[in-house]
Amino acid sequence: MARTEDPRSAPPIRWGILGAGNIAGAFADAVTQHTRAQLVAVGSRHRDRAERFATAHGIPTTHVGYRQLVEDPQVDAVYVATPHSEHREHALLAIKAGKHVLVEKAFTRNVGEAREVFDAAREAGVFVMEAMWTRFLPHVAALHQVIEAGEIGDIVNLSADHGQAFAYDPASRLFAPELAGGALLDLGVYPVSFAHDFLGVPDAVHAVGSLTQTGVDGQISIVLSYGERAQATLSTTLWAKTPTVALISGTEGNIQVAGSFYAPTSFRVQRTDGRVWTFDQPGTKGLQFEAAEVARRVAAGETQSPRLTWDDTLAVMETMDEVRRQVGVAYPGE
Repeated sequence: MARTEDPRSAPPIRWGILGAGNIAGAFADAVTQHTRAQLVAVGSRHRDRAERFATAHGIPTTHVGYRQLVEDPQVDAVYVATPHSEHREHALLAIKAGKHVLVEKAFTRNVGEAREVFDAAREAGVFVMEAMWTRFLPHVAALHQVIEAGEIGDIVNLSADHGQAFAYDPASRLFAPELAGGALLDLGVYPVSFAHDFLGVPDAVHAVGSLTQTGVDGQISIVLSYGERAQATLSTTLWAKTPTVALISGTEGNIQVAGSFYAPTSFRVQRTDGRVWTFDQPGTKGLQFEAAEVARRVAAGETQSPRLTWDDTLAVMETMDEVRRQVGVAYPGE
């Protein structure tokens, strides 16, 4: 079984953290504990929040506001960890300052905004990547090897779910249309991206959903069709904690990916000839793998990752745009 490269083997890089929320904290911990990179600066609109974050994660420099962060000469790469509604603006800000950028998923609100970011990166010659950390995890690399070796034959069906239970709070970003809230961009992006990773761009998208009181999607079920018989069945919800598992079924067997399928985990292969075996992944956070990918590609002078290209991200955004169109979700200003 192929091994994923140790994140500690990636070249050092100096990170600036744009935004000081929970996901930024998880990224900071992963970088500090599992890579050779440095966290050199953090920026927030609120001084006290930036200072608390810097103290918690041993970051030497704080900035009030984001322009100062992206223009900090200490910073090589910027990790954008603000709400979805701000990703385009903040990524463009960092690119204009000549910085490499890792943007939290969902990459932007829609595919048009994503194209703007990639066009700017192409012109500036900087590296940009969506922070879909699942693509870089050891069990996902192993899944690809198993499937490419023909262990389960041709894929016929892929299913994946991601639901978390959140109490209704119209002030929360998850329920706020102006912050591009809803289940799809926050949670559903994982199963959609997972389907794209193993099956590619779908030929057809079918979706049904239910909206929250604020007009964002509370729950969506999606069917993606590929060719004559392959399908992906995906679901996401803000209203229940689901198993967060994935199943990949083929003509010669199936693979059961344990929850949470999008984080470091194990899987079980069961072939139609009766052979059964498992891949076990030791528990670890996992965000260090995407951070290491950025460092390696930047050191190589590349502007995108072959494992998650700009076209890959655009294709996922196009699928999610179509899903939102079908269930009737639009964000202010789109």
